Amino acid sequence: MRLKTALLVASTLILHGCFGGDSDDGDDTSIGQITLTGIGGLTYQTQSQRSLTDASGRYAYYPGETVDLSIGDLPVGIDIPTDDVITPLQFLPETRNQLQSSITDEYGLLSHKPVEKQVIQNPTLINITRFMMVMDDNETTNDGGNIYFTARNISQLNQAMAYLPDSIDFTLPVSVFALDDEDTGAMSVANQALAEICFYPPDDELCEDPPTQAEIDAAPAPPEADMPRDENIEYKDDLENKRDRILAAIRKVGDVQLPDVEEYLLRELDKITTERTNRYYLSTVTANISASDTAIREVFVRLVGGEPSLQGLESVSTDEMAVVIHSTSAQTHSAEYFVAGAPEDESEVIVNFRPADDYRWLRKPLRVIIE
Repeated sequence: MRLKTALLVASTLILHGCFGGDSDDGDDTSIGQITLTGIGGLTYQTQSQRSLTDASGRYAYYPGETVDLSIGDLPVGIDIPTDDVITPLQFLPETRNQLQSSITDEYGLLSHKPVEKQVIQNPTLINITRFMMVMDDNETTNDGGNIYFTARNISQLNQAMAYLPDSIDFTLPVSVFALDDEDTGAMSVANQALAEICFYPPDDELCEDPPTQAEIDAAPAPPEADMPRDENIEYKDDLENKRDRILAAIRKVGDVQLPDVEEYLLRELDKITTERTNRYYLSTVTANISASDTAIREVFVRLVGGEPSLQGLESVSTDEMAVVIHSTSAQTHSAEYFVAGAPEDESEVIVNFRPADDYRWLRKPLRVIIE
């Protein structure tokens, strides 16, 4: 049954800096996002400020701070190092630590992507992400949309948590967290909370309490098929249908399938990798070199609008008979190579590098054509 207590009035939270870091008034706050697509309506708390993320998931912070994130009174991440983009994989200390490792891919180059795929199998991460997805106001994540929590739904969640038999525990096994047994009526605490939240307008029929069996039994039977129905009477079948509609409108953790969680997380991670990669470019994109020119050449990693700082760099030639890697250096952010093939041979020099402030390995290709 839905709670009958009045909805709490959501507090107006002032966003320090108004997303205006580096402004002329001396405000030097930085602006970050919770995923590039955005998770809006999250409460965030840093050492200097507290507010709500906007629809784009933006939050304000000072570099070096940590941030706590919650859906209303429900924590989803604590002591997260602030960054320009944070994903759910960084909500948990154990997953943050895992992300610092790398795995060699089919090119023999280090990559963060296999590690990300391992990390998203973490049950706590799955439960947190799944709950956020089912709490999304418009359920738009499958269409590539953002996640957004309305003030009304957060207020309903806060009220529900005050009456729950236990706290919502994201560390439970995935199946236990999503428990909804129609035969026994057993429901997880998370599903009990969701049963108290109506995602429809307040005056919508779907936000009403469903008719009880006693009310259905006391209602008049519907007239025979050839007899008219009185529009002012709610018959047994009317109440049964109303009950079914209301119950069907109640969201459950299981409404979001596990493959949907994985797809959402991987999509957000790929967007960030692409965005980060686009910040960099190579000093040379295509090199046309004579077969007789075996001099060592150098290609540099450049950063748009600045000087790159790399903690790792490696490179590989896709055809080692045509182009040979001579050396690489993270300090000079460059790779050296020379040609060893015949005219009309070609190869790609894949430059793989890890920025100093990121766990991700990014890569750029140089096409080398031998003439």
